[in-house]
Amino acid sequence: MSSTGGLIADEDGSAPVEFVLVGIMLTVLTLGVMQFGVAVYVRNVVHDAAIDGAYHAALADTTLAEGAERTRDIVSRTVGAEYADDVTVGEDVSLGYPTVVISVRTTMPLIGLLGVPGTWEVSGHAPIETFE
Repeated sequence: MSSTGGLIADEDGSAPVEFVLVGIMLTVLTLGVMQFGVAVYVRNVVHDAAIDGAYHAALADTTLAEGAERTRDIVSRTVGAEYADDVTVGEDVSLGYPTVVISVRTTMPLIGLLGVPGTWEVSGHAPIETFE
């Protein structure tokens, strides 16, 4: 113990406390980065499923309902059925051509795969094919 600073200048035992504080900070940072990765993965899977479903529904020999079902199936198999609850399908005109639009409203994962339902909406578009 130093005679000039008393107990305030004494640094005995500060290393374990600093180790714990830095360890907690690094753990939270690592978990945050991993959660961001999970959220990006879920968004990309749902978006790709919507695009795949839209292209399937746009085929000349399929229906819009088949495209929506394909989207639900892909999302259910990859991230879970609760992420495929709200799938809508319709037709639109884009750049002067008829297109199929599939929209999926899904959960944004906040802790693991748990999150707030219906907070993300992604859409997939595809030009409608004909036999002409």
